[in-house]
Amino acid sequence: MKKALSLLVLLALLNACDDGNLTQEDISFDKVATQSCSTNHIIYKLKEKEALLLEIPESTFTSEPTAVDAPIELNISTTSNRVVYRFYNGTVATDNICETIAPATPGITDQWTATDGKIQIVTTAIKTTDATTNSTKITGYNHNIVFKNVTFAKANGTQVYETFPFGDYTTPATNLPFNFDATLEKCTTSNDVYNFNTSEALILKIDPNLILNQATALNSPRTGLIGTSTNAFTYRLFSNLLTSAYFCNSTTPTTPAVTQEWNGVTGVSGVSGIIEVTTTTNGPNSFKHTIVLKKVSLQKGNSNFTLGDSFTYGELFTTN
Repeated sequence: MKKALSLLVLLALLNACDDGNLTQEDISFDKVATQSCSTNHIIYKLKEKEALLLEIPESTFTSEPTAVDAPIELNISTTSNRVVYRFYNGTVATDNICETIAPATPGITDQWTATDGKIQIVTTAIKTTDATTNSTKITGYNHNIVFKNVTFAKANGTQVYETFPFGDYTTPATNLPFNFDATLEKCTTSNDVYNFNTSEALILKIDPNLILNQATALNSPRTGLIGTSTNAFTYRLFSNLLTSAYFCNSTTPTTPAVTQEWNGVTGVSGVSGIIEVTTTTNGPNSFKHTIVLKKVSLQKGNSNFTLGDSFTYGELFTTN
């Protein structure tokens, strides 16, 4: 009786271990660079005679970092959000993946198709830092992709992975030109001080006490903090031609359309988000206000970047 029971347990263990003689380590693509097709929505990894393919909507890869512990999550199926693992009888190349009519060689010798599971994507911003100014710039976004509880259908059964790392995929960020001159303008009907070119604008709703028509003492600028109402600071990028007619209206125009809007992060006294205004005379009854922003950051959703230790917003000229 004991021998029979032991035999049944052994058979059960052998059946449970049926994985086609392949382990997760055997098909790891962790150290392989991710590539993408320009003609479809396939991103992929190639390793000698193997290919790991992922087909998901391009819009999945957003220019917005995911919140902590809140990855983008997609359900895997055989018709959408597809995951395929292929074996070839020769060295596989990009043409075998992306061409409408794939080359005849190498041929596919086996294919695993994911039938169930989830795709999890964690997105973070890729930044560079200017060593001189300490300003930061977002140059792209990294998307870390992991398959969770993925089931592969094989010729001889199924294979399940609780966690299967696909790896990283990067997308570029939209360039923010910041191509402004030194001259600022002010609305006569509001406290908006702005600078703009044909495609972008910086707008500072400034505390009027910071731009009094009175010269400041040497090395004693007037100071304020970036806030949500007083000293609200905004950067906008537009899709079409921007002109001066956009500014100083009672309601914000809908054209040209805003493609990106970044808002100043609320400042902390003596630490960040500091506005400094130095006022000098510029002739009889004329004044020049030089506005400098120190350790100011701009934020959009979960993304942010800094303007550095000191950013000269520009010069505003006023008269009595």
